[in-house]
Amino acid sequence: MTSDNQGNLEESSVVKRMVCLAYSRMPNGRCVAGRELRTDGRLGGWIRPVAGGRDEGVPEEVSGYADGGLPRLLDVMDVPVVVHRPEGHQRENWLLDPGRRWAKLGRFDMNALPKWADAVDSLWLNGFSTSNGLNDKVPAQATGSLNTSLHLIEADLEVSVSNPGAARGDFRRRVQGRFRYNRTDYRMWVTDPDQEQKYFAGPNGTYPIGRCLLTVSLSLAAYYGFHYKLIAAIIEP
Repeated sequence: MTSDNQGNLEESSVVKRMVCLAYSRMPNGRCVAGRELRTDGRLGGWIRPVAGGRDEGVPEEVSGYADGGLPRLLDVMDVPVVVHRPEGHQRENWLLDPGRRWAKLGRFDMNALPKWADAVDSLWLNGFSTSNGLNDKVPAQATGSLNTSLHLIEADLEVSVSNPGAARGDFRRRVQGRFRYNRTDYRMWVTDPDQEQKYFAGPNGTYPIGRCLLTVSLSLAAYYGFHYKLIAAIIEP
């Protein structure tokens, strides 16, 4: 579906109407992702608008709405894109039209979201873990068989706030999500900025959250031979 102002877009642009399911932190911008909203109200496939660059991060000045606001989880928004540009396992990527502003149309009903959770056997490949994580990375040479990098899942979540690099003199605080999905345990870093802000306001510790929806992403860039699984959004009831 297109927005009312599509006639003002360049002929090379199309408008993707999507429900925002991630607006997460990246080193060079934001990772924006969501599911296409069809004319019948059903959710379609994943869309990740990208701006180009090493990690495909979107600068905030590009992702902002015409009124100056920024996307929030569950926003229904029209996003101008130029072309489908899959890269590696990130098949959901669409190149943004940087000269056009995004438009917020409303909000998606949280109560209707759980039925659209993805039904997958596992979160990509398991058996590879970072020093502080669990089943949270995938060898770069193994991603050639993958054709998706985003999942919306439902799980019972526990959040841990800590300084994992303190022994190395790195006292930055980080938020980690811990959950079990299809009989497999996972521990992944959280890059949802709203959740980080909330937990950084309190002391380190472990916080039980309960049942919620998680947008889980597999990073594009490889570091030390691995791509990393991240919790890009925590959507609580």
